[in-house]
Formats: sequence, structure tokens, C-alpha cells
Amino acid sequence: MKHTLSVLVEDEAGVLTRIAALFARRGFNIESLAVGTGEQGGVSRVTMVVNGNDQVIEQIVKQLYKLINVLKVQDITEIPCVERELMLVKVSATSSTRSEIVELAQIFRSRVVDVADDSLILEVVGDPGKMVAFAQVLQKFGIREIARTGKIALTRESGVNTEFLRLLETKL
Repeated sequence: MKHTLSVLVEDEAGVLTRIAALFARRGFNIESLAVGTGEQGGVSRVTMVVNGNDQVIEQIVKQLYKLINVLKVQDITEIPCVERELMLVKVSATSSTRSEIVELAQIFRSRVVDVADDSLILEVVGDPGKMVAFAQVLQKFGIREIARTGKIALTRESGVNTEFLRLLETKL
């Protein structure tokens, strides 16, 4: 099962290297990784997606806490969160397909960020499932390049689980 970990670390050189080395030594793979400054000066938030059962994740959390610059580790997989990812897609676009691509971009709430004679670059923000769906829809036009950020996430203070609400809506 994929788990999302939110890790607060001291913003110092080498912290990310030590985290990556910890995973490499133990043979764990990081599927997604995003790092950025946190809400406090001198603190960064690392959001990572790792694959493993509950025991493996528990071991990873314990190992992370052993690193000197790690301040807080939280498995937010089962906690209501806002999760986002950013993707840039360069897609082939002829004069005959350009309008169809722009219409699809509007459906996915994407936006065109660059226009060339034979291509478009589109920017889309959303959950990882949206990224996959958007890439699949654009496949028929010819995707030239894709760049994706790792997943970022913050827990919901409201406690509202939108995934639960979405499932409830589909049953009605």
C-alpha cells in the first residue's frame, strides 16, 4: 500500500541526502518526493510517498526519527488531507488539433502556458489521479515531454474527508 509521509526537518545542507541514504540502505523506494520551506523559518516540509505495509512504514518512521535534523514525522495516509501535484505536459499540436487540445485542457481545469507552431505546453494541478487521466487523454496527440512534481499534502483542520464524500456521492 502507498503511504504519504509528512516530515518536518531543519533546513540545513545534507538533510535530504541523509533521508535518501536511509531509504537506500534499507532497500525502500521513494515513489514521490517534494521538499519546500515550511511555515517556520529554518524548517522545511518533506512530503514523500512510499510503498509498504503498516509494519514497514512504522519502521521507516522510527528510522527517520533517528536522523538528527528530523523534527516531526507523520503518516498522513488515513488522515483527511488536501493533496496536490503539478504537471507540465508538452504535446504535439497542429492547427487542426489545437482547438481540441485547448477544449480538453479546459475540461481538466488546465491552462496553456506556452504556444509554439507545432506544440503546446499545458499546466495542470490536482490529485495524482487527475494527472494520469489528463496524460491518457493527451496521448493520442503525441506527448513530447512530461514533468511532474511530487505530491504535496497538508492535513485538513476541518477533518472533512473529501474521498469519503466522493464515494458517498457516487452511491447516491
